[in-house]
Amino acid sequence: MIEKKSENLIFNGQQFFYSHHSDTLNCDMEFSVYLPPQSKNKKYPVLYWLSGLTCTAENFTTKSGFQRYAADHGVIVVAPDTSPRGAQVKDIKDEWDIGCGAGFYVNATTNEWDQHFKMYDYITKELPTLIKDNFNCSDKASISGHSMGGHGALICSLKNPGMYQSTSAFSPIVNPVNCPWGQKAFSTYLGEDIELWSAWDSVELIKQGHQVNHLFVDQGLADNFLDNQLKTDALKQACESKKINLELKYRQGYDHSYYYISSFIGEHIKWHAQFLN
Repeated sequence: MIEKKSENLIFNGQQFFYSHHSDTLNCDMEFSVYLPPQSKNKKYPVLYWLSGLTCTAENFTTKSGFQRYAADHGVIVVAPDTSPRGAQVKDIKDEWDIGCGAGFYVNATTNEWDQHFKMYDYITKELPTLIKDNFNCSDKASISGHSMGGHGALICSLKNPGMYQSTSAFSPIVNPVNCPWGQKAFSTYLGEDIELWSAWDSVELIKQGHQVNHLFVDQGLADNFLDNQLKTDALKQACESKKINLELKYRQGYDHSYYYISSFIGEHIKWHAQFLN
């Protein structure tokens, strides 16, 4: 059961926000859905967008301007929240890169966190079922995301061959086992056994033989997090070693913000549409 929170007309399509109770996460969740024009009469494919640290379902929906391009190309766009939330959900006060707003799209296994933080199962199982049951969509889906959400898009695609027609990411955290954000999150959610972390790391998954059909990564060269946290070159090297066709675009002067995302989201949606339609 989903509950409509708001509805707005934009580029002749409908932008919705919904809430529902998630059995996977054991809490209430919110997500946004954009339905392009004529979606009541035609089944459209779905693009899932995963946002980054500190974000909710609103950031991408209200800041990126994706609706113009989703309407043009006939793509439903779904943007979930980045983590479980609510009074009953474990959180760490004054920590922005762990807990609420920072689910990292993994299935937590450590004590207390495992009660709610199962974002991987939510994104790959519960949410797609919810969308198919409630909206007039086709069987085709793709996935994209930003930063922590780019990490999420990559691992969801690599761990589920054939589930997504195409995968893209802006400024993704590609090698979390070797960066401060990832190490903090993985030690919290997965425990101290570092060998278990590789199952949630894009670069490590590719080294293990996981494949993805169509991959497009976008990275701003003025991004303050590029060298220390994102490590884009590690993904490039892994893809080259395993002969994965990675379309990698470096953008001179662009940073980590939604100004950057809004500049190129149209290019990403057009790219996905060739595989979805």
